[in-house]
Amino acid sequence: MPAAPDRFSDHLRALADTIWRAQLSHPLVRGIGDGGLDPAVFACWLRQDYLFLLDYARVFGLAAARAPDAGTAARFATLLQETLTTELDLHRAYAAEFGITAEALAGEEKAPTTQAYTDFLLRTAALADFAEIAAALLPCMWGYSWLGQALAAGDPPADARYARWIALYAAPDFADLALWCREVVDAAAAGAGDATRRRMEAAFLLSSRYELAFWEMAWRDERWPV
Repeated sequence: MPAAPDRFSDHLRALADTIWRAQLSHPLVRGIGDGGLDPAVFACWLRQDYLFLLDYARVFGLAAARAPDAGTAARFATLLQETLTTELDLHRAYAAEFGITAEALAGEEKAPTTQAYTDFLLRTAALADFAEIAAALLPCMWGYSWLGQALAAGDPPADARYARWIALYAAPDFADLALWCREVVDAAAAGAGDATRRRMEAAFLLSSRYELAFWEMAWRDERWPV
């Protein structure tokens, strides 16, 4: 029998392995990697990701308020500011390369999956304890770093726009951010009881499932039926 993972975040990753590998094999992710993705499909992802980031930043703010120490609170507060300023500015500039204006981004409506995912994250951040919040946040940060590094291991796509996307998420500074978030989760789990750890597992798995659903949402151009 294999030894149990030393880190709780490794334990969470093992629980979600099937979900994460389904992300890597998703046709939208594969299309970014080989450069063959229809730009209209990626534009759908960009529009919805912009709306997701607005709420993800709010989750950072709530995580800062619930953080167990000043250093962790300060890092989440910095992430809040950087997401609402630098990252969203970069997102708008990148979207413009796909013909999406800032006005179109601002007027976009959340697809059902985006609404469900952000509702879950905000509800968790507002009502759950910090350990569960940290576990819910981790699949987005760590997952994109993992996907970026996996795609970067192959030949770069001919479309420079997709190559830049891969480089962004494969970058060492993004890997450092994912590592920091893992360390926050590990520290929270170290002082948690069995019931809290089970809630952390559930939160991590649900966020991982929403991450996979987010790719599928953009692939299908998911919309409300009415």
